[in-house]
Amino acid sequence: MTQVQTAPAHVIAFRTDSPPREARVDDPAIVDAPYDAKSWRCFTDASGRAISGIWEAGPHREHCNCDYDEMCHILEGQVRLTDKEGTAQTFGPGDSFVVAAGFDGTWENLTPVRKVFFILGPAKS
Repeated sequence: MTQVQTAPAHVIAFRTDSPPREARVDDPAIVDAPYDAKSWRCFTDASGRAISGIWEAGPHREHCNCDYDEMCHILEGQVRLTDKEGTAQTFGPGDSFVVAAGFDGTWENLTPVRKVFFILGPAKS
């Protein structure tokens, strides 16, 4: 008899065995050059403010003006975040960090990147 393994109530596993959401980011006001990204949304709360999952994309540089908080954990690759004053920090595999609402600068994938993310969007009025 084969047992089907299920998760406990309110426990969500991050899985990538379903088709990802695919996006082409090509707005010249945001990116230097178009790039393709994939994401697997593993959780969205009832309000739609909180989402989490896995995201991956190739090398690119993107302007960010965040009105949300995002926690990231880098699984593969390297990213560099640079604020509008020019202060930069690089993160690689195993690094975790938060990009807090109000960040204004650039996100740059220096290599192909795969990350776990948790985004908390702005409160809805």
